[in-house]
Amino acid sequence: MTDELVHLDVAAGVATITLDSPANRNALSAQLRGELLGHLTAAIEDDGVRVIVLSHTGRVFCSGMDLKESRGAGAQDQGVGEFPAILEKIWASPTPVIARVAGPARAGGVGLVAACDIAVAAETATFAFSEVRIGVVPAVISVTVLPRLLPRAAHELFLTGETFDAIRAERIGLVNSAVPGFDLDTEVHRYTEALRMGAPGALAATKAMLRSERPAAISEQFAEMQELSARHFAGKEGQEGMQAFAEKRAPSWAQ
Repeated sequence: MTDELVHLDVAAGVATITLDSPANRNALSAQLRGELLGHLTAAIEDDGVRVIVLSHTGRVFCSGMDLKESRGAGAQDQGVGEFPAILEKIWASPTPVIARVAGPARAGGVGLVAACDIAVAAETATFAFSEVRIGVVPAVISVTVLPRLLPRAAHELFLTGETFDAIRAERIGLVNSAVPGFDLDTEVHRYTEALRMGAPGALAATKAMLRSERPAAISEQFAEMQELSARHFAGKEGQEGMQAFAEKRAPSWAQ
């Protein structure tokens, strides 16, 4: 029986999905991709899960696609078919997703980081869009990466393939927080607890709002956002939240 390369653990409303293929630097092999997609789906569909944390074992977060499997693959090869689905699953997840990055991320690994709502990295972690240096294009990951990066930085780093550190990753928008390694789990926990204070439905709707394209006319934007606001003010979560505030207690979802 083949050992599992991705693990899912759920405790206290937090689903931790751990890449556990350190022998090949957590490369996105077919097995790892399949298991990652399956665990993401399970975590998102679990009503008891309030936050998802994407983590890893070993020194490397994720080195990108498994090049041993990719050699000789044709343009229509289905071997990487799950990867866009994985990025979309994270990006569109109604449950907030946090990336916990304790080591290097390359190529597709950076795409995973960018797809998450919040990314926390150890200061010693490094990043690179290494695709051009092996003759390929960082096309799929651009869908999640480009909305995060400053345009000048995107042009420089996509075209040169140069390695950059977590401090710069924070400065250009790839990660939210770069901290000393010994503070990594504390910082992840801080974000986890902050997200758990939000109402699940409100968080899901806010994520959808952040992803949506804005109408061209500002009057249309205001009308759309007013409708969204009114719906949630009158909804079950909104009423519970206001009642809890008046009674000076924690709302039901934060207890």
